Amino acid sequence: MAAYELERLGQCEVEILEGSLDVGGRIRTHRFLPEEENSPFAELGAMRIPVTHQRTLNYIAKLGLLDSVREFRTLYSDDGAYMAVPGGHVRVRDVPDHLVRELGRSIGNHTYTDHTLLFGAWLKASMDAIAPQEFRAALQDALSPALLDAVEGIDLRPYLCGAKSNRFELFSVFADHPHLRDTCGPSGDRFLDDVLNETSGGLVRLHGGMDTLAKALAARIRGPIRLGHEVRGIAVRDDDVVVRVHNGMRTEERSYDYVLCTLPLTVLRRLPLTGFDEDKLDTIRDTEYWPATKIAFHCREPFWQADGITGGASYTGGVARQTYYLPSEGDPALGAVLLASYTIGADAEALSAMGDEERAASVLADLSTMHPQLRTPGMVLGTVEQLWGEDKWSRGAATVRWRQSQELQEAQRQAAARRQGSLFFAGEHCSTMPAWIEGAIESAVDAVHEICWDGAETESAFTRTRREEGKSA
Repeated sequence: MAAYELERLGQCEVEILEGSLDVGGRIRTHRFLPEEENSPFAELGAMRIPVTHQRTLNYIAKLGLLDSVREFRTLYSDDGAYMAVPGGHVRVRDVPDHLVRELGRSIGNHTYTDHTLLFGAWLKASMDAIAPQEFRAALQDALSPALLDAVEGIDLRPYLCGAKSNRFELFSVFADHPHLRDTCGPSGDRFLDDVLNETSGGLVRLHGGMDTLAKALAARIRGPIRLGHEVRGIAVRDDDVVVRVHNGMRTEERSYDYVLCTLPLTVLRRLPLTGFDEDKLDTIRDTEYWPATKIAFHCREPFWQADGITGGASYTGGVARQTYYLPSEGDPALGAVLLASYTIGADAEALSAMGDEERAASVLADLSTMHPQLRTPGMVLGTVEQLWGEDKWSRGAATVRWRQSQELQEAQRQAAARRQGSLFFAGEHCSTMPAWIEGAIESAVDAVHEICWDGAETESAFTRTRREEGKSA
């Protein structure tokens, strides 16, 4: 994105050094049958875009991909999907009674209306499904009596959805009544945006795969994109930046006037770095990332459709956590894809610690209690997994700031983005929206502006010096 903007502004010649053999970073679309034109695929990285992320949608439009925008159906969006409850799994359309009873028991004596209890129950269910294990207890702050008291004064009927009008569009409730956030406590409020975005009806995807965005962008770059060129060290000097690059055959040092580093800090901290100040090195070493895993099954057929599920996602309550029923866009004879497991945090670490066979078997066993069709011989044709915490080019899925105050979040963002000489930084870790494509774009554009401003200042200083030299001569 930064290369595209720098070239568009005519600021400089651009060269991209990419360690892997593909463009896209944490946009990673896996095609099970790559030789087939309409191969079934799974998104092992970024898979959705909130419609409120205007920077991302603007670039989609610039790159001619607006016709590829489709609805992304998310967790609990299908009435036929499942949710884990004590004793088993219940259809989303039938689960509210269970949720309300459970919430009512946890509250004890109360005078809340049924709608208030239903709202609280769906908020808790969404947080339980999305939050990593180590964060769930802290989310009790969000579901406080103060929140339920505030909700009591709101007419919730316009926000009901689902075939039985027994679910809530949580995103809209909080968007229309922002004062509710004040009652959620610091831990709950910081995680709330992710919960609301991930359960919102305002999510989209790209037909044909999210990697069409990365490929369309790469096709617009005029300068060289050097794949398989791994950065193995960075030295900041007074007048340039020296990058040590390994291209698979040899290692060489290259000098650049300006360098924009988009490496995740988990990768950068493993490299020899010179010319960095201690505060910057501390930021690189200490910034926390969370792991994530995705495991997808290539299935013989979309068996879930016969079970009354047309899309969206279920919550297993076990090791698989979230399961997404992906849309079939190609030839039905080529099969369908089930994103069997999506986990983050400690849940992802637990799966990553298993061996490959144990991991796939554990997810299959968990899902089979909800979907026994998976045990049918020949139903699962193939499996693919992505362990972002173990990935050489990532070493994590995204930065973690949920435990931080807003002031600390902003301080960490600024520290991550702070330049070192003519070495600049971008990536989701330098943005106000970590973990989203929107954040990567935001930081890239900010870095481009900073580079352009620095270049203009340098050129102006050079011109002034030449003029002064001319006068003195």
